[in-house]
Parts: sequence; C-alpha cells; structure tokens
Amino acid sequence: MTVRVLLVDDQPLLRVAFTLVLDSQPDLEVVGEADDGAAAVRLAAEHRPDVVLMDVRMPGMDGIEATRRIVDDSPDTKVLIMTTFDLDEYAFAGLRAGASGFLLKNAQPAELLSAIRSVAAGDAVVAPRITRRLLDQFASQLPANGTSAGGGEAAVEALTARERSVLAQVARGLSNAEVAAELFLAEATVKTHVSRILLKLGLRDRVQAVVFAYENRLVRPS
Repeated sequence: MTVRVLLVDDQPLLRVAFTLVLDSQPDLEVVGEADDGAAAVRLAAEHRPDVVLMDVRMPGMDGIEATRRIVDDSPDTKVLIMTTFDLDEYAFAGLRAGASGFLLKNAQPAELLSAIRSVAAGDAVVAPRITRRLLDQFASQLPANGTSAGGGEAAVEALTARERSVLAQVARGLSNAEVAAELFLAEATVKTHVSRILLKLGLRDRVQAVVFAYENRLVRPS
C-alpha cells in the first residue's frame, strides 16, 4: 500500500529535498505541501494523509497547534515532528499534542524513509531512551497531577498491577525484550501487555504511553 505524506515546512528548499527523497520510493507519495500550520490543517482535512512531516517553528500557526488540530480531526493521521535539536521544547510539546515521534532535520534519507514507514504502520519512531531524555529535560513543565488525555488517575486505576509495572518500565526507556528480562516475562507477553495498555488508555503508541506515565507520575525524572 502507498503511504500518503503531507509535508509541512516554511523553507521551500527543505520541502523540495524531502519531496525528491520521498518520490524516489514506489510506496510513498507526497499528496501536498504547506508552509505554515493553518495550511497544514486545511490540507490534512482535504487529503487525509497517512503521515504528516511537521515542522514546528513556523510563522503564524506553529506546528504544535497544527499537530493538535490534525490529530483531533483525524486520529488515523500520524504526525512526525521535525526538529533541529534532539532536546527541543517544541519537540516535547509536539509529543504532548499527539505526535507519534520526532525526527532530526539532518537525518539521513534512509532514516527519514524508515521513520515514515514505521509511523504509518503504527509504531513510534523515537527511540525510547531519547524520548525519556527529552521528557527528563522538560519534566518541570509537566502538571503536578495527572491530566493527560488518557484520563489521569482513573485511567491508571483501570490498569492491572502488571500493566502498571510494564508501563513504568516502558517509560524508563526499555524495549520489550528489556522489559521482559526485568520483569521475568516472555517478550510476547510484554508485547501483549503494551497493546492492552494502549487500548485501555486510548493512546496511539509507545511515545504517548511514555508521556502519559510521566504526566501521571508513574515514573520520576532521573
């Protein structure tokens, strides 16, 4: 199946570069380009892309607000934040707004293509440890009490004790295999637990699960 991509960046040369890379792939198609957040929201509603490559620092409506509106309007559309720095408050805000991950703008073409395909398949593209480092850096911006989209304390109570343990390990930056070793479980069992956690909390992917865990103080900044 062809993955339909919307490009959002206020720099025309970057959009051209990304288009050249994506159009070279038989399974990827650029369905539109936008130079600001407002245009991104409009084009996302019009084209319903599978993935939006979203710049965050743009004049007018920035990529954070655009991400929030796109995700609210079309939950099946995945947003991949593009940022210049791996520890960027805008990238952090993008994750909280509903993005499925972030990618550095200087990423190699192969990394860009892999990220788009992974996001389209429903996976997070940010390595868990990088996500944790980002959240640790900006933990002071998190609310004192859980107020996440998943429902805060009530959502946490809906999880079993084992699911809470698995979620805490995921938020520490562990892979499924590492969680399995830590909790003496089979890796397939951990994968099942993660799927159930996402379903119960109404979350899109592991990145959102990590944000939820931090917001609800299931883990503490290191």
